[in-house]
Amino acid sequence: MKKVAIVTGGSSGIGKCTAERLKDDYTVYEFSRSGKERENIRHLDCDVTKTEDIIKAVNKVIADTGRVDLVVNCAGFGISGAIEYTDLDDAKRQFDVNFFGLAEVNRICIPHLKKSKGRIISISSVAALAAIPFQAYYSACKAAVNSYTLALANELKPFGVSVCAIMPGDTSTGFTKARNKNIKGDGEYGGRISKSVEKMENDERKGVDADVVGRLICAVAKKKKIKPIYTVGWDYKLIICLLKILPYSLSNYLIAKLYG
Repeated sequence: MKKVAIVTGGSSGIGKCTAERLKDDYTVYEFSRSGKERENIRHLDCDVTKTEDIIKAVNKVIADTGRVDLVVNCAGFGISGAIEYTDLDDAKRQFDVNFFGLAEVNRICIPHLKKSKGRIISISSVAALAAIPFQAYYSACKAAVNSYTLALANELKPFGVSVCAIMPGDTSTGFTKARNKNIKGDGEYGGRISKSVEKMENDERKGVDADVVGRLICAVAKKKKIKPIYTVGWDYKLIICLLKILPYSLSNYLIAKLYG
C-alpha cells in the first residue's frame, strides 16, 4: 500500500508541482478551493481557514485510505502595502491563510501522523529572515511559520513525527499576479511602496521554476532524517548565512537598499 500525502494549495504553483512530484510514491490528496481531479491526484474542496472544511477533507482521506503519512502545507497568498495604510482585517486574513490555516491542518492531522510516524513539511520563505518593507505582514507570518515549525518539531519528535519548513526565495508562480497590492500613501512615501513591490515582482518573475521547489520537497519527504529548516538554492543559502551573522543594523540596511 502506498503512503498517503496531503498537499494544501495543491491546485497551483509550488503546491501543484509538489503534488505532481509525489504522486508516483504516494497516494496524493490535494486540498484547495478551486482545484480539480488530475491523474493520480485526488482533489478535495477545502478552505484552510475553515475548520469544518479541514475536518471533512481529512476524514475523507482517512475513510478512503485509513492513514496520513505526509502533510505538505503550500496554501498561501501575499499582501503588500505600507503598515500605516494596511487594514488590520487584511493583515489578519494574511495570517489566517498562511499561518493559522497551516496550523489547523496540522492540528487535525497530528493524531493520524502519530500512528504512521509521518512527516509535516511547510512552505516558509526567505522573507521570514529578510523582513521586506511594504510586505511586513507576509514576512511576519513566514517568520511565525519558522518559529512554529521549530517548536512543533520538538513536541512531536518523541512520537516519531518529523517536522520541517522549506524557505524558497524568488519563485516564478501565479503567486505574483495574485498578490493583494495596496499602494495607498505611495505619494507620501515618495513612491517607495510601488517601487519596492515592482522590484520584488520583477525578481519573482525571473525566479526559479516552482518545480525546483517541488522537487526539493519531494526529496525531503523521502529522507530518513531531516533538518528543521531548508533553504532553496545556494544563492539564498548564502544570503541567509549572511543575515544570521551580520549585525541587524547592517542586514536591515542592505534589505532597505534592495526593497526600501
